[in-house]
Parts: sequence; structure tokens; C-alpha cells
Amino acid sequence: MGLGESLPDDVWERFVQDSERDIRISQAPKEPSARARMVTERLRQQDARGERPPAWRADPVGPRANGRGARRRKVWTVVGIPLALVVAVVAMKPSLLPGDPFGTDSNPNSDAALGAGSQTAAPLPAETAPETAAPAAAPGTPTLDEPFAGSPAARYADGAAGIVLPEAKAVGAFSKEQVAEALEQSRTLLVGANVDRGTLLGNTPETVLGEVLDPKQPELVDDLRSWLRKPGKDHDPLRFFSRFDLGEVRLVGDVVKTRGRTTFEAGKDGALDIHVDYTFVYALAPADPDSTEVARTIVRRVIDLRLLNPAKYEATPGRLAVIRYDDDIANSACDVHDGFLHPRLASGGPAGAPPSGPAVDPYDRSRDIGDGSGGSGGSSDSGGSGDSGGEPCGTVSRT
Repeated sequence: MGLGESLPDDVWERFVQDSERDIRISQAPKEPSARARMVTERLRQQDARGERPPAWRADPVGPRANGRGARRRKVWTVVGIPLALVVAVVAMKPSLLPGDPFGTDSNPNSDAALGAGSQTAAPLPAETAPETAAPAAAPGTPTLDEPFAGSPAARYADGAAGIVLPEAKAVGAFSKEQVAEALEQSRTLLVGANVDRGTLLGNTPETVLGEVLDPKQPELVDDLRSWLRKPGKDHDPLRFFSRFDLGEVRLVGDVVKTRGRTTFEAGKDGALDIHVDYTFVYALAPADPDSTEVARTIVRRVIDLRLLNPAKYEATPGRLAVIRYDDDIANSACDVHDGFLHPRLASGGPAGAPPSGPAVDPYDRSRDIGDGSGGSGGSSDSGGSGDSGGEPCGTVSRT
């Protein structure tokens, strides 16, 4: 059929009728589905309650959305750059953060480690090498509740916990297990002589004399027992034991503060040599129960012990021989030889000789002792008298 030709009348009429029917069907109202009715009802209820549909809380679309996104990107750019700089600086130097939350301060005597004026300072890590300087000044004033306030000892460990032994290994003629047992014996000696409450109150330290020291070492055990029974200038038990006179003072609390280190090495003829260097700090008050005065006495002991090779020497298995012992006693009356330490109290007590000689810091563990450089102690070889009468009665810079 050409473009100029017209449709037959019956065909055109049928086309018109079909088109009108289709239009009526497409425009006729439809029954909403169950889901549509449920959504409609929920929207009606929200509108009655004055609530906005969730879609109204959504971010807009189109140009407005692009504008808000751009503003957000701009804000994060402004905030993110300085924040990244701060993170980078803290990563390079974490100590800039208050309180050193990452534990990066390696100086145990720094203000941060000392607590910046707080009487409750962080405890010191175990001493694993000789200290190189005296500890910093400590804040606070001692009281019956806080007897170590104002002293570096506030950060020392309590009693036997401060005697940290090195890891054992086979040395000389001895296995790793035998070395470990000998190291434990050295700790038992230190605790029994300087921490045990019975010893501090004047009792005989039987654990040290009967279980640690070798009875086959000529005269030492017998001498120590004799010194305890009858102390004197030439046989002073304080050279080995810490003891106090209950008629004069009382111990404050149950804690003796302890700091030091233990080392060992192979000795002569397959022996095991153990070196101990420890400071013990005692808090004391007058015997008068109503007194609130607090004083501290500081005792440092350096002892060389030896586990002899039984194949070379006559020795008791598992017992230690004492090769040398040094002591340094601070804040105790000088030239009083009754077998007790006598802290200097403001309220009085045995005066002894007046302090003389240079002032020494008893907490300075970087200095050697036994060289006459202060304190009331000296040094002695095993079996010697332990006489320190020739030493000056040193002045201490703090207690």
C-alpha cells in the first residue's frame, strides 16, 4: 500500500475501538497490594504522631548532595593534616604525652618515673647492672603510714622480692641445677640475715648459721655465734646481721625495702663464685607507742660467697663459704658495740661518737664501699674480726 493510499473504513474503525479500549484499561484504578496498604498505613500513623519518614532524614541527592560532600571533604582536609602531624611527632617522641603511657622513659630517676611529686611512685625495675649515679631526690615526709616517703627506698622492692636471682647455668664443676640451688642459698642467707623479722628483733638467725653457711669453713660459724652471744668492738655481729634493740625502737610496718643484684662466675679449681650487693632500708620509731617520729637506717652489704668443688676441697655439699664481706651502715650511732643498730632519733637515744668525715649518700649504689669513704662500715676477709673501729663515723646526706 502506497503512502498516498487511505485505510479502508472498517479497518480504521477497528483500530480506533482497540485504542480506546487500551486507554480505558491503562487508566482504570487498581487495587493496591497488601504490602502497599501496610506501607500506606504506617506512613499515615507516623504522620499522625508528627514523625518524619526515614527517607526525609536521608542525605539529599543531586546538586545539594554534591555540595555537602564537598564541604565534608574540606573539613576533613583541614582537620586531618594537623592530626597527622601530631601523630607523627608523638610517634617519634612518645614521652611528650603526659604520664608516659607507653613506658618509654628509660631513666628510673626521672621526674616522670618518680611520679612528679607523688608519694606513690612507680616501683623500680630490678637492678641488672651497676648503677651509675645516685638516685634523684624523693618527695614526701615519712609518717607511720608512709615510713619510706621522702626516700628513694619508696621505689625499692619489698623484702625478698628485691633479691632477684640471675638465670642459672652450668659453671665449673657444677650443673645448672646445682648452680640454681646455690643461688637460692645466697638469697636465703640475705633474707635470714637482713629481712627475717626474728633476726631484726634480736633472735639468732639459725637458718643462716645452720642451713646456708658451710660448717667446715674454719671458725666462721662458731665466730658468728660467739659474736651474737657476746658482742663487742672486735666481734660485732652487725658486720653480718641487722638487729635492733626493742627497748629503744620498734619496727614501723612489716616491710624492709630491698635493692641490689646477684652475679656469679666460675671460680678457682672448678668452684662457683657468687657476688651479692644489696641495700636494706629499715623504718623505725621510738619504742614509745605514742610517738609518731619515724627514722630510717640504711645498711648495704657486699658479700663474696663460694661453692667449693668437693673433688678439690673438703666442703659440705650445698653449703656456701664466705670469702669476703663488706658493710656500710648509715644513720646508726657510731662506736656503740652492743650488737644492735641504733638509729639516730630526734627524741634521743644512744649518742655514740659524733659524725665526722665527708657526707655520703647512703642510697648511692654507684660508689664502692669498704674503702673508708664514709658510713660506719668497713670490710673484712672471712674469719676476720670485722673491726671497723678505724673507720670514720660518716655523715650521711639523707636518710
